[in-house]
Amino acid sequence: MKAVFIPYNQAQKERLIEILDRMSIRGFTMWEHVQGRGSNTGDPHYGSHAWPTMNSAILTVIPDEKAEDLLRRIHALDIQTEQQGIHAFVWSVEKMV
Repeated sequence: MKAVFIPYNQAQKERLIEILDRMSIRGFTMWEHVQGRGSNTGDPHYGSHAWPTMNSAILTVIPDEKAEDLLRRIHALDIQTEQQGIHAFVWSVEKMV
């Protein structure tokens, strides 16, 4: 199993949920109003007067064989809407109950 953490600009929510639905990835946990900034060129997302946009984040645990396809689709979304910002981080899950 793989855990995939996906921080994204709130404007990407519907597109990201659509990707998960198309891949039959049902289970996930979502956090709204996540603050942060991109590591290279991303603008801050602080929900403040100066930086009003906000991020959200999703964590999903999926079978190993779905991880690469999910990353590919997230990367394609990022390329289409580069100014919005979306990333995906993957790590192995040793156990789950």
